[in-house]
Amino acid sequence: MQLWQQTSPSAEALSSTEPFCVDSLSFCEWLQWIMIPRFDSMISLQQPLPGSSDIAAMAEEAFKGIDADTAALLDLIHEIDSTLRLLH
Repeated sequence: MQLWQQTSPSAEALSSTEPFCVDSLSFCEWLQWIMIPRFDSMISLQQPLPGSSDIAAMAEEAFKGIDADTAALLDLIHEIDSTLRLLH
């Protein structure tokens, strides 16, 4: 869907303390550069994943402005939310 960026955002943009880095990244950038690497690291280090998540609500809102069929991606994000709830 060409939603991934080829270049990492600046260190400043990545260090945002706002939820989903809304002040410095798009939602897709947050997924690519923050959430996926963080979850990957947690899994590799056998650390517990978050017990709750509402990523799908943010994704639904963010995807409204994307000119692509994001239905399958949104389904996957809903599955992440559901799986995290089931793990705890």
